[in-house]
Amino acid sequence: MKKRTLLSLALAASLLLGVTACGSKGAESADKASVKDKEVTATSSAYDYDGEPTTIKVGANITPHSEILEVAKPILADLGITLEIVQLEDSITPNTGVIEGSLDANYFQHVPYLEQFNEENGSDLVSIGAVHYEPFGIYAGKTKSLKDLKKGALVAVPNNVTNEARALLLLAQEGVITLKEDAGIEATVADIVENPLNIQFKELAPEQLVQSLPDVDVAVINGNYAIEGGLKVSEALAVEANDGLAAQTYGNIVATSKDKQNDKALLTLVKVLQGAEVKEYINNTYDGAVVPLN
Repeated sequence: MKKRTLLSLALAASLLLGVTACGSKGAESADKASVKDKEVTATSSAYDYDGEPTTIKVGANITPHSEILEVAKPILADLGITLEIVQLEDSITPNTGVIEGSLDANYFQHVPYLEQFNEENGSDLVSIGAVHYEPFGIYAGKTKSLKDLKKGALVAVPNNVTNEARALLLLAQEGVITLKEDAGIEATVADIVENPLNIQFKELAPEQLVQSLPDVDVAVINGNYAIEGGLKVSEALAVEANDGLAAQTYGNIVATSKDKQNDKALLTLVKVLQGAEVKEYINNTYDGAVVPLN
């Protein structure tokens, strides 16, 4: 992601909000139906909340974040907390919304992305808890197996710094490339020390990766966008290990502004998202593409 001013981000955010609003009703109905169809026993008795009745507005990507929030919604309602879910499909608007105050929190990103956003925009958003992990996968495009990749093969990867590093680490895990030993979670193409097939990289916005598959040999895709695009993690050519560095580093979090990090309603939201009901829903719904962290 290139550096941008908050002003330009805010303008982009307002445009994106208009776009996402057009399709949100149908998606929201589908989300509610999918939650209703899953046998999840929701109970508020396991959670304590001693605050006043209140409403919290949380921005989230549609899949899986908004769907997971729908499971938390009735539990929170029983505690006196009304949860309003604002569905957003980009990776900027959820953060600018919290900064500007139109959102109380968001649920869509991991800590490395949050830290990158803060650094580039002079913001001080904070994580108040991790909920789940979405394994990155390598998915077949024109080439149906990693061993069949030919010289000059075109590989699509996310275009933001943190997720591109993650894609490179997965390609290195599978022996497609070799990275410097100390590259870690900040790896870039400059850290590639061996590229025997002279792989060419096509950098795309994460939400465009599934659509790119017919035009590239393989694509390394974020878990949530793979799900939305109808891909199954079980059909990926390779997947990050659930117990590896990626799982510890890239857990999806609830983020908010520094002045709301101790807000009782938001902290209760995190407890519910980390609770047994949500864990049961995730395990029953996403076929390993989403993994609870608690």
